[in-house]
Amino acid sequence: MKKAVLVVSFGTTYNESRKKTIEAIEQAIRDEFKDFEIRRAFTSRIIIGILKNRDGIEIDGVSEALLQLEKDGYTHVLVQPTLVMGGEENDRMLSAVEEYKDHFDKIVCGQPLLSSEEDYERLTNVLTEDTREYDEAGTEIIFMGHGTEHVANEAYHRLAGVFSSRSFDRYHIGTVEAEPTFQDIMEEVKKTDSTRIILQPLMIVCGDHAHNDMAGEEDDSWKAQLEEEGYEVICRLKGMGELDGVCQILVDHAREAKGKMEGME
Repeated sequence: MKKAVLVVSFGTTYNESRKKTIEAIEQAIRDEFKDFEIRRAFTSRIIIGILKNRDGIEIDGVSEALLQLEKDGYTHVLVQPTLVMGGEENDRMLSAVEEYKDHFDKIVCGQPLLSSEEDYERLTNVLTEDTREYDEAGTEIIFMGHGTEHVANEAYHRLAGVFSSRSFDRYHIGTVEAEPTFQDIMEEVKKTDSTRIILQPLMIVCGDHAHNDMAGEEDDSWKAQLEEEGYEVICRLKGMGELDGVCQILVDHAREAKGKMEGME
């Protein structure tokens, strides 16, 4: 029996953020699964191509990584995504795993970060603890998510609902490419008397969206638009993968998948 965990991430072209986030998650899983080989795959072909051409870094897609594990003689494979939710990237990962299900004795998938009600509660705890110093009168805290047309986009509304139900009223969640929009969040913020805004990514890595759409100097960045409205803006360029609590949620999902693997006939 040869066992491996394939850690699947969207990826990032920001090498420093990759070290602080994706590699931190991989190390947390490595520490937990000491009798498993730990492998990496990215779902973004664009990022895989940029890293290869720019830096000479070779990272497999999910299918290539599974093929290599088969060639290397692994019989038991646990696939653990670092994805925030079960959207398009997760669907593609699951499709690749389905194609290889007969190539291994056992292959199972762990859940993305936000999967159960407990996950939403735990992530709320992690994020509010990480930003506790800013949770004070006169300050609003805005998290920027990616957003998707996939039905999984409801995760942002659901997480915002948990913040609200627990009276974390200074916390807001917007997305770059879906809803809630930045304009939605601006309307929420304008109803308050706050003069200071904290911006932070609701993404595993701190990549292009965080550096440009959130914190960029261009007129259409969230930072620039808020400053134009007269707010003091503090940008925290920190991917969620840097937070120990986020790493632990993903490790726990991998542990649950391991239990499922061990329970298979």
